[in-house]
Amino acid sequence: MHFVVKFFPEITIKSNPVRKRMSRQLADNLRSLLRQVDDRIKVQKDWEKIDVIAPDAVAHLSDRIEEVLSHTPGIANFARVRQFPLGDMDDIYQKTREFWGDKLTGKTFCVRVKRTGKHDFQSLDVEQYVGGGLNQHTDAKGVKLKNPDITVKLEIRHDKLNIIEQLHQGLGGFPLGTQDPVLSLVSGGFDSTVASYLTMKRGIRTHFLFFNLGGRQHELGVKEVSYYLWNRYGASHRVRFVTVPFDEVVAEILENVDDSHMGVILKRMMLRAATAIANELEVDAVVTGEAIAQVSSQTLKNLAVIDSVTDTLVLRPLITSDKTDIIRTSRAIGTEEFAANMPEYCGVISVKPTTRARRERVEEEESHFDFAVLDRAISNRALQNIDQVMEDLQEDAPPVEISAEPGDAVIIDIRHPTEEEVDPLELEGADVETIPFYRLSTAFAKLDKDKHYLLYCARGVMSKLHASHLLDEGYRNVGVFRPHKPHQPD
Repeated sequence: MHFVVKFFPEITIKSNPVRKRMSRQLADNLRSLLRQVDDRIKVQKDWEKIDVIAPDAVAHLSDRIEEVLSHTPGIANFARVRQFPLGDMDDIYQKTREFWGDKLTGKTFCVRVKRTGKHDFQSLDVEQYVGGGLNQHTDAKGVKLKNPDITVKLEIRHDKLNIIEQLHQGLGGFPLGTQDPVLSLVSGGFDSTVASYLTMKRGIRTHFLFFNLGGRQHELGVKEVSYYLWNRYGASHRVRFVTVPFDEVVAEILENVDDSHMGVILKRMMLRAATAIANELEVDAVVTGEAIAQVSSQTLKNLAVIDSVTDTLVLRPLITSDKTDIIRTSRAIGTEEFAANMPEYCGVISVKPTTRARRERVEEEESHFDFAVLDRAISNRALQNIDQVMEDLQEDAPPVEISAEPGDAVIIDIRHPTEEEVDPLELEGADVETIPFYRLSTAFAKLDKDKHYLLYCARGVMSKLHASHLLDEGYRNVGVFRPHKPHQPD
């Protein structure tokens, strides 16, 4: 099984040293990610491309390999190929017919060839020879150069022939780790998750910062979506998740700040805290999901007043985006359901919020604020590696039944739909249902209370966490399914 990975075009136009550095980083990232799929998968880099080669013994993992390649920043496209030593024109035709012959039955087709290197023929010569042979010796409907049913794609690279089985679009962007890191303020909604994704796609190692305004369920939701983003688009690099307890800060604002300025001042307090934590992490920029005029605090006047509390660079990837475009991107990257089901905790709601804040007025309002409260919140921040964010939420949780065999229980696969689709859970003789974890809380109440349910996920962390939550809510017919041999490796 062989995949040919092409670099994002902006990489190829860089200077030679930069291109070499970026392509090396992409190869290193793929090695790290594919090692988690199977350590027999090899990654080989040259100047023009990256080859991913897997032995026949791991052919059953092709979907998971494609999943990694399609969500790794820095890849323009990748093709699953059959590679052969380059022979003469008839040999090229014979090998192409062997793969494509039966697939052309009743279809129009054309042949397209890309050629690199010195040869005694042109690309057009190959297209005409192979196309003519396929037209005469298969049951194809005929050659059609414009809008055919099937395009037979061949690549000739020096002394190799690649027959393209499937071509897939990549994520684009730059390889993760080629840019300086940032600290992204995440609330779990549409905007902050899309903004974080965009920085990751651009090759920026993105740490997460969450201001907890008092809701445990909100914290759980934000940790889940942050973990999802990292695991899907940035797992080649470890990042931090920082939680700052902000409920006392909100209380201080509610008690001592004029109603119309509460929203702006809350954002200023968050930015002050973000600056302190960015300095601690040695990060030079923070990221927010703000877009011009989406809410009252996001007018140009208000954003200028908010930014005046820090010298740290504030990046706003969505600044001119429409909400519909943000939601569309959220749907494409798999975070729409998270945001739609996020148990948002809103701590400050102004009745008549200002849209044209003046700095001197805001500073006057802040003179009534006890900044010791903010300092205390910053000092009480919790900093974790992103792959450990779920562990603390299991503290003081009720004990959870863990079963290695399904027995007569119904197994509920709570993985994200994209993960479940790539590697469906199949258990002979067992009843398996699929309910994504972000819908589990509401869906579980509608299940048959006389049945016993075991939750399943790949690592067992999310299933244990959600089982604990259901036990907290009073359900006693729930546990965790963790087979002796994991259905897929961690």
